[in-house]
Amino acid sequence: MTASLSARPRCFGELEKVFPEGEDGMRSSPESCISCCHKTECLRTAMSIGDGLMLQEKYVDRAYQSGMIGFWSRWSRKKNIQRRLSPKKEKNDENA
Repeated sequence: MTASLSARPRCFGELEKVFPEGEDGMRSSPESCISCCHKTECLRTAMSIGDGLMLQEKYVDRAYQSGMIGFWSRWSRKKNIQRRLSPKKEKNDENA
């Protein structure tokens, strides 16, 4: 990889900068992110940590309320998200 491809921008993985909510309530990437060579990895990172995981949990709840997924699928997905949100707690529980 060249130096320009390996150097990540400051906004890398920041959900509100790379996938902000618009006035209409929908989220989309800004034009400046579309041309960035890190856009896919950046958005994946943003959605896999902190606020991105909470956003995923919100999407799971919406899907359940609209009947797109069932109870067990909702439960499983939310449990997985909660595990990813608090990995430190799991490590402490294992050591006890």
